[in-house]
Amino acid sequence: MTLANRNKHQDEPAFVLHSYPFRETSLILDVFSRQRGRLAIVARGARRPKSNLRGVLMNFQPLLLSWFGKGEVRTLHSAEWQGGQPYLQGTALMCGFYLNELLLNLLARDDPHEQLFDYYRATLHRLMHETDHAATLRCFEKHLLQELGYALVLEHEANNGKAIQAELCYRYAVERGAILDIEGPDDGDARLGMPVLGKTLLDMNADDYSDPNTAQQSKQLMRVLLNHHLGGKILHTRELIKDLQKL
Repeated sequence: MTLANRNKHQDEPAFVLHSYPFRETSLILDVFSRQRGRLAIVARGARRPKSNLRGVLMNFQPLLLSWFGKGEVRTLHSAEWQGGQPYLQGTALMCGFYLNELLLNLLARDDPHEQLFDYYRATLHRLMHETDHAATLRCFEKHLLQELGYALVLEHEANNGKAIQAELCYRYAVERGAILDIEGPDDGDARLGMPVLGKTLLDMNADDYSDPNTAQQSKQLMRVLLNHHLGGKILHTRELIKDLQKL
């Protein structure tokens, strides 16, 4: 058995997160596969006019990919479009690029996340068929942090385990959780955490963003948490979405 055969992966469900030209006729793909996680694959000859891969290696479309190799960049053997996912358009398309940028910046290479893969696929479907894109993004952001081991504690206070009360005010501190806001919401000391209502935390726990105040506070809270875990990286798609629509 050759080295290529020993390191070949066949018909793996995957999505293309990003691609860019490589040499004269090839592409480098950053893909999210169900069983192997995020990895880089070179698609040799994919940019040739008569390549069978043209029109197949698209963002947001379910694929079955086969590749070989075990280095930092594998080599694509074949790609098959699975269909069933409508093409994203307009704001939904921008939201899809935002999801991809989150995954590119937060997922380590070769670290499988099968449940997250399935949730990503379901989120693309929601973006296509539902109108509340902001709620869809909040759900994905929360699920992503949970999969990465940064689950939000939204039902209990961080310091004493008391149940969150909808009518009370709290501060949500990164890597700690919610703490009762003794000083009051007018205290602007960021070290105490972001001011947030108990109702917002409980709504987020239930993935219910129908309340306008919950929608606004959850957006601010998730931005604080994601910025922390991104380590200062700027998400360009988020800036574009802000210019198009308040998400």
